[in-house]
This record gives sequence, structure tokens and C-alpha cells, in this order.
Amino acid sequence: MDWLLLLPVLLLSVVFHEVAHAWVARREGDDTAERLGRITLNPIPHLDPVGSLIVPIVLANLPGGFVFGWARPVPVDRAKIRTGAWGDIRVSLAGIAVNLVLAVAFAAAMVPVVRLTDPSGLGGLLRGIGYYGILINLILAVFNLIPVPPLDGSHVLYYMLPRGLRDTYRSLGSLGVPILLLILFFAPGGFSLVMRPVNFMTDILFAFFGLTGRL
Repeated sequence: MDWLLLLPVLLLSVVFHEVAHAWVARREGDDTAERLGRITLNPIPHLDPVGSLIVPIVLANLPGGFVFGWARPVPVDRAKIRTGAWGDIRVSLAGIAVNLVLAVAFAAAMVPVVRLTDPSGLGGLLRGIGYYGILINLILAVFNLIPVPPLDGSHVLYYMLPRGLRDTYRSLGSLGVPILLLILFFAPGGFSLVMRPVNFMTDILFAFFGLTGRL
């Protein structure tokens, strides 16, 4: 029943991810998300029934250890962004930046937990929450960096392409994520696309905060 620990952490992480997009968009001149009530930590406006609940629960009960989910995307009117391409890139990368910060915060919070609590009691529960906090936020950060429309990383690559290819590239958004998920779940070694950098960064955080071998 690990999903009972995992799901609240996932919801927290995706909500912060979407709020970051909305907040930075407002700073860059686009108030679309703010007017729709998306600058809030209340999870209800951000939830996608399939991506925020059903998919994570199913994945948590499958072998492989890969857990993924998503919230309702924050609407961004790029015509309102005052700072052009750089503003759009900042809006797109805001969610990733917040997930990385959350991963570090969960790792830091685990230091007193592993030093002061018994892993057989409440300490074990807190360790689980901390570990999932690190893992989920790093997965969200790495996955969203993949430059496949409409993921966040695609907004960076978009401005690197010749102008004649940009619209075609962005039009792949309706098919990009389903195709990518099929590759991740069914292609041999598909998980490694995301999990290798996630595991690498997890090891770095554990080593930096002295958590290695202490869970």
C-alpha cells in the first residue's frame, strides 16, 4: 500500500509544479492562469482525474518502480508575455525548477528523521514520505525536460529550431506524450530514459546530506 504515502506527495509535487508556471506567467505579463484561479495550493483546480489519481495508483501497484502523474496544464497566453522568448522559457522551466527545489527540501528534511527516529515506527513512515518526495520530484523534473511537445523542455528547443520548423514541431503536442509513454512502458530499456538521471541525482542528494546507507 505504498501508494497511500506516494499519492499525497505526488499531488503536492504536481500542484507546486503548476502553481510555479502560473506564478511566473503572471510575473511575465500573462494573467490567464491567475484569472482561472490556478495560483493556489488548493489541489482541486489543478487535478486531472486520470493523471493525478488513476494513473499514479495503477503504476504504484505495478512492478518496475516507475511512478508518474500529471495535473491539468496551466494555460499560458504567450502573446501576453512581455519578455518574448526568454519569458516563455522562464515560464516553462519554472515547474522543473520548483520540483528540483522540492527534491532538495525533502532530502534536507530527512536528515533529522534518520538521525533522531526509529525506522520501525513513525520514523519509517517519515522516511518513506521523504524518499518518495525526492524520487517523485526528480522524475517530474527529468520527464518534463524531455524536449517532446507539450512537455516543458520542448519550449526551450522550440526557440532553437529554424522558424520554418517551429509550428510543425509544436503541432506534435497532441501525440507527443502518448508516444513517449508507450516508449517508456513498452520499449526495452525505456524506463532508463528517465530513471538513469533520476537515480544519479538521487545518489548525489543522498551523499550530500549523508543519507547513504542510513534508510
